[in-house]
Amino acid sequence: MATLITHRKVKIFVLAPGEDVAANTCASAIALVPEGDNWWTKFIAADGEITSYDQPYPSYKQALWAAKAAAEFGID
Repeated sequence: MATLITHRKVKIFVLAPGEDVAANTCASAIALVPEGDNWWTKFIAADGEITSYDQPYPSYKQALWAAKAAAEFGID
């Protein structure tokens, strides 16, 4: 089950391995998605489009800091 963190009114969902981004998040949010030893930072737009950075982060902490930095600028 995804864990919800809110930073600057932006929802950041931390997913468990195997959880689907679209099924466990909402529009205008960020998802942290584990894949092996890495973490992807994915962005869910208002229209539901999902994008991400080109490479995953090597740790949860780095992915979380990146998500919080992105939240500072807003998600829309």
